[in-house]
Amino acid sequence: MAFVKICNLEDLWEGEMESFEVDGQEILVVWPADGEIAAFQAICPHQDIPLVEGKFDGKSIICRAHQWSFDCITGAGINPADSRLAKYPIKVEGDAVMVDTEGVQVLFAHT
Repeated sequence: MAFVKICNLEDLWEGEMESFEVDGQEILVVWPADGEIAAFQAICPHQDIPLVEGKFDGKSIICRAHQWSFDCITGAGINPADSRLAKYPIKVEGDAVMVDTEGVQVLFAHT
């Protein structure tokens, strides 16, 4: 695995999400309140809408366009349940937040 630094912890807020570009890919980073930081594809698998423009309620990532929602821990679809976000390996070393994009493919769903 080739982890790349995407930001520092001070660039994120617990309970919020932020988007970062890594190796030409947009990565959505979420930090659930009292939870661990996770990284997912930054576009909705429905119609390529940037998820950072949506909402994050601390448990679900919700697309602004059609309200598709995803679990912030696993990336599994909540609405609709047969959708999913690609999840990237992520780790924190000191103050550095690092992600590995190798081998992860952005997922697309039915329309």
